[in-house]
Amino acid sequence: MGEPQAYISGIGMSEVGVRLKRRPLLLTVDAIREALDDAGLVAGQIDGVATYPGKMPTYLGFSPVSSDDVIEALGLKTRWHLGAQEMTAQLGAIAAAAMAVKAGRARHVLCFRTVYEAGALADPDEYPPMHRKDVSGASQWTAPFYAISAANWVAQYATRHMARYGMTREQLSAIAINAHRNAALNPRAIVKEPLSADKYFAARMISTPFCLYDCDRFTDASTVIIVSAGDALDEITATPVRIAATAGSVERYSWDQAEWPGSYATGKALWEHSDYGPSDLDIAQLYDGFAFHPITWLEGLGICPIGEGHRFVEGGTRIALDGVLPMNTSGGQLGAGRLHGFGFAHESVVQMRGLGGDRQVSGNPSLAVATSGGGPMAAALLLARD
Repeated sequence: MGEPQAYISGIGMSEVGVRLKRRPLLLTVDAIREALDDAGLVAGQIDGVATYPGKMPTYLGFSPVSSDDVIEALGLKTRWHLGAQEMTAQLGAIAAAAMAVKAGRARHVLCFRTVYEAGALADPDEYPPMHRKDVSGASQWTAPFYAISAANWVAQYATRHMARYGMTREQLSAIAINAHRNAALNPRAIVKEPLSADKYFAARMISTPFCLYDCDRFTDASTVIIVSAGDALDEITATPVRIAATAGSVERYSWDQAEWPGSYATGKALWEHSDYGPSDLDIAQLYDGFAFHPITWLEGLGICPIGEGHRFVEGGTRIALDGVLPMNTSGGQLGAGRLHGFGFAHESVVQMRGLGGDRQVSGNPSLAVATSGGGPMAAALLLARD
């Protein structure tokens, strides 16, 4: 009897937009219905639920829906569920679901990530913004210096790459330009047209070296991934995609203390748990909350040496849809929307099923990596179409 396996059996996505009127739980239910239809399952067959980071009452726009909300709304009878921020990163919820089905704790786990940051800003009465009279914890070392955004924190890593390895803004721009070009081919993306170099360099700076187009934008959406046990695939009607390996790491949660982003340790560990290597990849869906993140993943995964990621993406030819390693084929977070990591798992399955439409990668892709996280925490999935 072989080792138990876990598969992505269904995928779903709600409407993706900015300041949507539809409530977060309803967006979540929309994505769940699509994922169930995709897998050929009904709600009664779901016996597990997982999400990241769980409901956050102090910041509802960031995470407005809990596992308990979904269980209650759908009347699920679950044997296993989780929803917590204290894990490796967003895709860690899918990795945990894979472990649950392999261990026999569940057969079909519904994993979701719902974001409503743009909608929350438009409705502060329903989604009150955070107000703090003092600072504590890790923020006491950053907030007094006006480093209140991840853009500030990640910019420090990027600046070091410029000083140490010679990365330029021209090379960094290839990430954003590629994302917008792919998003223009994706009907669900919030970006509708390609980005020119002139427009990129004319944009205002946010936190050096990041300009406006190096940063993802608040988005309202829900993404659902159903993870099923290998011995439950007789209940599935869609083409399943095997979760060949998972990895995740946290050096420390205080962003100003970690020497390297978590992508480096996570990328190395991913290959230690599989029979594949970087040269086997057909597509890469690399977290791009900021344009610098994919460079750290390219290096961390060993696709190129440390300090060479910016040269790998230079000019955008290697990462284009017809390049040696097509990257962020949906448009990523910079183009498709801030789906907070889950969009990369969704797009990997779309591509390996050959359903990408105008953005479909040729050559029948069968191995993809999907990643999330870009600071001290990170998580990655290696996905294979057997």
